[in-house]
Amino acid sequence: MPPQPTATTATTGAISAFDLPERLAAKAEPRLISRDERHFAAIAECLAQTVAELSGRLDVVRRAPGGTGRDAMDRDTEIHQLTARLRALRRFGLDLCLGHMVTADDPDRPVYVGRLGLTDSGGRRLLLDWRSPAAEPFFGATHGNPMGLASRRRYRWTDGRIGDYWDEVFVAGEFDEHSAALDDQSAFIASLGGNRSPRMRDVLGTIQADQDAIIRAGSRGALVVDGGPGTGKTVVALHRSAYLLYADPRLGHQRRGGGVLFVGPHRPYLAYVADVLPSLGEEGVQTCTLRDLVDEGASAAVEADPAVARLKSSVELVRAIDKAVAFYEEPPTRGITVSTPWSDLPLTAGDWAVAFESAPGVPHNEARDQVWEELLTILTEKHEEAYQEANPDNDAPGVSPAQLRKSLARDGELLTTFNRAWPLLEASDVVGDLWSVPAYLRMCAPWLGPDDVRTLQRADAHAWTVSDLPYLDAARQRLGNPEAARRKRRHDTVLAAQRERMDQVVDNLIDAASASGADGDEGVGLVRMLRGQDAKVSLVDESELRTAEPDLLAGPFGHIVVDEAQELTDAEWQMLLLRCPSRSFTIVGDRAQARHGFTESWEERLGRIGLDRVTMASLSINYRTPEEIMAEAEPVIRAALPDANVPTSIRSGGVPVVHGSVSDLDEVVDTWLASHPDGIACVIGDAGYEATSRVRSLTPELSKGLEFDLVVVVEPESFGAGIEGAVDRYVAMTRATRQLVVLGAG
Repeated sequence: MPPQPTATTATTGAISAFDLPERLAAKAEPRLISRDERHFAAIAECLAQTVAELSGRLDVVRRAPGGTGRDAMDRDTEIHQLTARLRALRRFGLDLCLGHMVTADDPDRPVYVGRLGLTDSGGRRLLLDWRSPAAEPFFGATHGNPMGLASRRRYRWTDGRIGDYWDEVFVAGEFDEHSAALDDQSAFIASLGGNRSPRMRDVLGTIQADQDAIIRAGSRGALVVDGGPGTGKTVVALHRSAYLLYADPRLGHQRRGGGVLFVGPHRPYLAYVADVLPSLGEEGVQTCTLRDLVDEGASAAVEADPAVARLKSSVELVRAIDKAVAFYEEPPTRGITVSTPWSDLPLTAGDWAVAFESAPGVPHNEARDQVWEELLTILTEKHEEAYQEANPDNDAPGVSPAQLRKSLARDGELLTTFNRAWPLLEASDVVGDLWSVPAYLRMCAPWLGPDDVRTLQRADAHAWTVSDLPYLDAARQRLGNPEAARRKRRHDTVLAAQRERMDQVVDNLIDAASASGADGDEGVGLVRMLRGQDAKVSLVDESELRTAEPDLLAGPFGHIVVDEAQELTDAEWQMLLLRCPSRSFTIVGDRAQARHGFTESWEERLGRIGLDRVTMASLSINYRTPEEIMAEAEPVIRAALPDANVPTSIRSGGVPVVHGSVSDLDEVVDTWLASHPDGIACVIGDAGYEATSRVRSLTPELSKGLEFDLVVVVEPESFGAGIEGAVDRYVAMTRATRQLVVLGAG
């Protein structure tokens, strides 16, 4: 990170926060920036003090004893919070400040808005967190609704200093005061002309009013953000993720059913937006693609057979997983007799049924131990009843419950029958059997016709495709992790062995205390302490216990944000619904960019998959794509989808779309690189083109959500016919922010 300026005014000889080029000399007049300089000096001083205090506090917490249980969790939480805050403050510097706003009621006291809130030691608010309600006018004010503002200033930071700034005046009498700082282009329009980079640019300071209104919308139910290319859907999705974590208290703790999950369409997209959330002061959002939710997703192929993909997109077929697992939870219909050294105990079909119903709603593999314990309890009670009938004058059970349970657990017939009736299962085996055992599939999905059953069968049951992922996920959720069940059993075994050893240690300590003459109240107190449960717990050595890394994507989450949501099948939506019991979603997409068609409304699609509280928001202004490019792209999509929601571009790039031959590809790219020292280009549609640091090579599908200065679309006619081909061409063409070149085969 470049060194940050220390503070401030030109009169003190310190480094100025402003580094304006000569052509903007008028903006450097002291009357325009001296107040900012003084405020930046205060921010710099407060930052240095805050970083020092946080660093000291972090050192103290790290040196403190770790503790156990809740104390250890609280300590870890505090370390995480302190570290995240320090990382955010060190990531920036004075450029934490986005700009300031001047209210009509108090024109002498600007309110400065930042990525984070900042208060000095005297309680003076130096920066208002951009997500706070008081900061809303900075983003939401318009000339039609100034929201109480007289003016607003936005900064452009470069390497820690201000290279430009813009004033927007909402009160006519204020124009003279700001005339030198007014510009033909607003801060936002100016930013659109900047060069692209491998990562999404920081756009927080230029969020527009229509985008901000959606970002700040409530989190109850499902909010659909529908908008075409260049409308800022991804910007809204990312900033809304950070906003909700700040504004909605229930989302702050994932361990308590909160947290936010952000789901993107593919890995290049996640890499492209990786810097955005940290730049917003938020590191608590989990990000992933649908593939990441299931282990098999990393290597899963795209389903080659459209008929299979169509069948597997069904919610009803995903729900068949429950019946597939329930097949392995049927109690035996024949009773057995369990023999012990003390009695022969009948275990009837009714007893099996009672035990098998003892863990409703618990995942199959986790319920297995509960069912087993219920069986042992039933048999133990039967032994006690049998013993009392045979020995009515003797209250003793004849054998300790622990001894009896050990004997029962060694009974071969009981173990064999139980293991067959309720086995530990792997999700991959359950799903694989559906695609390789026709009778099993017919039993679990009786509505499927014979042709459909045959279509879904395959030679290699475990040759996973993307269409299988919802089934693997549903099976894993229904089953629970078999390794977790085995780990719990090992955990309980270790604890039992430790407690047995500790009991012996306690006995030895008591004997030693008695031999040393400890008596009276002291002796009684010692015996009570050593025999107490607290002593047994404190003597357990937890270092012997193996722990597993938590699955951060398993949920539940308080809110899920889904970008490019138009591509999700009904089956894939179930993966997300399983992780969000509150049904609180932000759903971002464009029906016209759905590769497999999207003829219904959002409300109809989402209602079908289980979301009934749906609010619609629309983005209709294309901020990114020049009108020259949209004029070429619009007919492409309207030919296939006449009612496509094509947004209106608000700027002209001044560069016409160029058409040429595939043979021109290298020349086009080389010429652009030679004349553009900065920026990123992308070749879309040529699988053999070798990417470089400044030229990406992608398929149309993997270019979704991305943007480039130059886009070269190679043989768009080869992308296919119908809706899929039209969508791929439309998506590819609208990735360009400056120049589009289309190369055909001729």
